[in-house]
Amino acid sequence: MSQTTSTTTTTTMFFFCSFSVHLLLLLLFFFFFFTFSSFLSISSASAIHHVEKTHNFQQTSNMDPRELETLFNIMETISSDQNWRISHPNPCKTESSWIGIECKTGINGSPLTHVSRLDFGVPPNPTCKITAKFPSNIFQLPFLESVFFIQCFTQTLTTISFPQIQILISSSLQQLSIRSNPSLIGSIPSQISSLKSLQILTLSQNKLRGKIPEEIFKLDSLVHLDLSYNLLSGIIPFQIGNVKNLVGLDLSYNSLTGIIPDTIGELGILQKLDLSSNSLTGAIPESIGNLHSLVFIALSNNKFHGNFPHGLTNLQNLQYFIMDDNPMFISLPSDFGLLQKLQELRLANSGYSGTIPSTYSKLSNLSTLSLQNNRLTGRIPVSFGSLLHIYHLNLSRNFLDGVVPFNSSFLKRLGRNLDLTGNSGLCLMNPSEANGFNLGVSVCGKNNKSNSMIEPWMKKSEAQIGFKTSVLLISISIILVFKYLFLPILQL
Repeated sequence: MSQTTSTTTTTTMFFFCSFSVHLLLLLLFFFFFFTFSSFLSISSASAIHHVEKTHNFQQTSNMDPRELETLFNIMETISSDQNWRISHPNPCKTESSWIGIECKTGINGSPLTHVSRLDFGVPPNPTCKITAKFPSNIFQLPFLESVFFIQCFTQTLTTISFPQIQILISSSLQQLSIRSNPSLIGSIPSQISSLKSLQILTLSQNKLRGKIPEEIFKLDSLVHLDLSYNLLSGIIPFQIGNVKNLVGLDLSYNSLTGIIPDTIGELGILQKLDLSSNSLTGAIPESIGNLHSLVFIALSNNKFHGNFPHGLTNLQNLQYFIMDDNPMFISLPSDFGLLQKLQELRLANSGYSGTIPSTYSKLSNLSTLSLQNNRLTGRIPVSFGSLLHIYHLNLSRNFLDGVVPFNSSFLKRLGRNLDLTGNSGLCLMNPSEANGFNLGVSVCGKNNKSNSMIEPWMKKSEAQIGFKTSVLLISISIILVFKYLFLPILQL
């Protein structure tokens, strides 16, 4: 009986253990099954989410991947403000774009979004890092229309470089502005002429050297050309007459030599011409008279000489004529008085002689007249007092004489903007009219040497005094001779 009970107990325990083992295995199977299923579900969901996210990004981005990659490469070359790929993964999307970028959709019928404008250098636009160099791949953005590099290349020397010509020909660039970059050196590449869509080219306030490439003037669409404040040398190419659409031309503050080419007169719609602060020589060409649309002309600080062109009176739209500091040494041309829209006329320090033409008083819109440091003589035209819009008049350091012909209201209106100093022959009849301003002239009658009207009287008085003195001396001599020579003889 005891053995049977033991056997039964052993069997029961074996069955229980076996059942437990099978139950544990079954539970482990279900655990791993559900765990793996969940993992697969999560992985699948994640993959689906990733695909959907990528799909949605491509949908909202709608950018050519090559263009996007080129853009990021440019940003990483120029600016270290931030990690552009992470902070702006979709730069043409409103919520992901940065200040200084503009994008357009539907260019040339394309459904894609393309970068159309980039600004670098001046906050709030992306600033340029110390090691920034000019990125030639900027021209690989096929639909870029405008790009600006202002105060960008300031530490590391760099040059303007271009990719292959084939890329440039397909470029849509209309405006290229590279200004105020002291580390931008080298010459202006002739390849720039391949940018056939270019309308505005500004390469100002850099350290560019060499000649102005003739190829620039093959850009038929060019409207504004600004190469000012560089170290450019050589002549102004005669091909300049080819850019018929040019409205503004600024070559000032360089080291250009030679004459103004006669072909300048072929720029029929030119409004602004600035050639100041160079070493240009010769006379102003007659063809300047063909520039009927000209509003502004600056030729100061050169080596121009000779007469003005006969067609000067054709410039009826001219408002600013600035030509200080040239060795002209001629009489002031009266033709300026026929340019009715003229607002500023600056002809200082150029050796002009003769009188001030009275025709200048017909310039009813004139606000500034600078004739200082010349060799002008004669009187100030009385009619100058009727110039209602003038606020700056400088006639100092000449040889003018006579009474200052301005009333108290004129003197009060100009105040310190009227300079007559350095004309020893000028005088003021009533000093109280000056309203306390020092005009640099004496009071009429107080100083004979500064009053040309009194000088003839003074010279006459001196002659009369001299004659009377001579008569008196002769009389005394006769009396002494008679007393000591003839009187003793008569007494004998």
